[in-house]
Amino acid sequence: MSRWRDIKQGNIKEKKTLKEELDKNSLKSAPVVPRIKAFIVDMFMIMMPIMYVTTYLIMDGKEDFQGSSDARWLTALAFGLIIILFWIVKAQTPGYKAYSLKLLDNKTKNKISLSKAVFRYLIFLISATTIVLAFIPFFRKDRKTLQDILSSSTVIEEK
Repeated sequence: MSRWRDIKQGNIKEKKTLKEELDKNSLKSAPVVPRIKAFIVDMFMIMMPIMYVTTYLIMDGKEDFQGSSDARWLTALAFGLIIILFWIVKAQTPGYKAYSLKLLDNKTKNKISLSKAVFRYLIFLISATTIVLAFIPFFRKDRKTLQDILSSSTVIEEK
């Protein structure tokens, strides 16, 4: 009897490759569309109030805000700090919560650390400003973004 028949009949189990073993232990990344929707929710729930306060309460209106690059960077920094805080405390932003997503560390399968969260946000800023890097998850089988890959974290669907 051939080896193929033995394997098909279940008499001999195939040896699993190292890649299959690693894939079995790795986290499955959430689909791209809910992640984009979650980001849009975060922009409206977190960034818009920050921009409103900065524009109308701190500065003298839209023209002053648009004319000041410092104000735009400060709102991006405030947004980043709030997002990072959500990641390290709850592993979810409001948008992630709305779409049942969670950000986990690949190794510990738990919330990411402060240093990883800061690094992940900085990589997000780089990939968001360079449009080509923002399309990485559409061309990868595992749907991971550049910030997922470099920070060794994964956005998963919560069950």
